[in-house]
Amino acid sequence: QVQLVESGGGLVQTGGSLRLSCTASGSIFSSDAMGWFRQAPGKQRELVAIVSHIGRTQLADFAKGRFTISREYDKNTVTLQMNNLSPEDTAVYYCHLADTTRSYWGQGTQVTVSS
Repeated sequence: QVQLVESGGGLVQTGGSLRLSCTASGSIFSSDAMGWFRQAPGKQRELVAIVSHIGRTQLADFAKGRFTISREYDKNTVTLQMNNLSPEDTAVYYCHLADTTRSYWGQGTQVTVSS
């Protein structure tokens, strides 16, 4: 089993920044990817950014140029730095850990961007 604990969500004004962190504990494998997804009301959950087990990053088009993902392998932590936020970024952000055989989700953290 894996537990994912997220922190860093909140309320911010348009153009502001937030930093989300997620720490994994339990049965962490060297093959695990970690990252972030988000789900806005009435919409499907979508990928924001992920970091593979070998450090390759993938960002959604809406995140490029504004969001940065980083990972500390020795601490089993993944961090999402979000800059220049807009109301369209309002969503619940979920930490995710997975490899080819299993998938785990955090409880989610709310990000609200006011106009």
